[in-house]
Amino acid sequence: MNMNAARERLVVIGGDAAGMSAASQARRTKGPGELEIVAFERGHFASYSACGIPYWVGGDVGERDELIARTPEEHRARDIDLRMRTEVTEIDVAGGRVRARDVDSGAESWTSYDKLVIATGARPIRPDMPGVDAPGVHGVQTLDDGQALIDSLTRTRGRRAVVVGAGYIGVEMAEALINRGYEVTVVNRGSEPMATLDPDMGRLVHEAMEGLGITMVNDAEVTKLLTGEDGRVRAVATQDAEYPADVVVLGIGVRPETTLARAAGLPLGAHGGLLTDLAMRVRGHENIWAGGDCVEVLDLVSGQERHIALGTHANKHGQIIGTNVGGGYATFPGVVGTAVSKVCDLEIARTGLREKDARRAGLQFEAVTIESTSRAGYYPDSSPMTVKMLAERRTGRLLGVQIVGREGAGKRVDIAAVALTARMTVDQMTALDLGYAPPFSPVWDPVLVAARKASRAVQQGF
Repeated sequence: MNMNAARERLVVIGGDAAGMSAASQARRTKGPGELEIVAFERGHFASYSACGIPYWVGGDVGERDELIARTPEEHRARDIDLRMRTEVTEIDVAGGRVRARDVDSGAESWTSYDKLVIATGARPIRPDMPGVDAPGVHGVQTLDDGQALIDSLTRTRGRRAVVVGAGYIGVEMAEALINRGYEVTVVNRGSEPMATLDPDMGRLVHEAMEGLGITMVNDAEVTKLLTGEDGRVRAVATQDAEYPADVVVLGIGVRPETTLARAAGLPLGAHGGLLTDLAMRVRGHENIWAGGDCVEVLDLVSGQERHIALGTHANKHGQIIGTNVGGGYATFPGVVGTAVSKVCDLEIARTGLREKDARRAGLQFEAVTIESTSRAGYYPDSSPMTVKMLAERRTGRLLGVQIVGREGAGKRVDIAAVALTARMTVDQMTALDLGYAPPFSPVWDPVLVAARKASRAVQQGF
């Protein structure tokens, strides 16, 4: 009797967080005799922390390999056929197969599948403008991108860097370049950095960046990148000015990498990401799953679909997909939009909705801002902290929280993330039994101080 007669084949497109988490979880569920797993990765690396790239570039992480969670050899030792430097160029949904190309040799071949996982990630936004593809211009999304940037920084004689965009990646890369001894200018089309915050909170980030010696240029749209006689980038131009640059980093943001999915006719949402059900199965396709930065997720606060590129979500998606592919059952209910970052010792955190998100969702709300401290005021090294909180008018339901401060500020946002998930009101939050001692917080934690103020605002709004 042929023991492999009933063996299924799982094909995974993408060898990072979501894809390899799915492959690994599926392998835990089913052995090689039941399930063959083939994974394709077009880059040189798999299973790495893309979120750690700015800290590697800046020198906080010493070696590239520290960002790699599991090598290709380790995956193969677990009977996962991981094929590196192999790019999938076509998905044939009707035929149940994918076409892949060896990046180095150009050789192409088809691989059939019984079950397919799409984990193609996201790609940095590269604006359509002159000079954007010149040497010295870098997007930072993959470990290959990070290596290319470090190589460029090593070869570059000049010490002037321009970061285009001031979102999470832009802000983190600006700090990384400062740490490397570069003179850094950030050109941002928004009124303040960190558009994931309301502008009044973004202003605090702006001030901190200037305190580091970073030149902030807000309300400025980049029109072109200028190149020298050698073809390498030499400046970033806006309508009003030119900013000399020996290296340029694009921190404008990312888009879902769904080129393959679009060509295959798979369903995409308003943000260009794949649409899935709660089990992370692509809608309308029984044997195709998708996860990570290439999908859209449900925002539990607004009830709308969003695209959020975060490794936390990607790993959860992979676990859920792998469980379902292996015959189990798991679901991903959605997100509340929690994120943290830092500029030097300034911690930046947000969860839930900004003011403009709430308005877009048709919600009426009260917004309050409080100033507090990270520890009891009399305790050494206490530092200021600003908390902004949004609550739904009439019901008092928590809608969003933004926190900017020094040590101890960032992870306080997790209190709000849990409260949002539980659909708590700000009045209910005031009674939360949070840990207290002078080295950790004032008697009233800053988040609870904000909740008290928001609760009063809601009551007065009746």
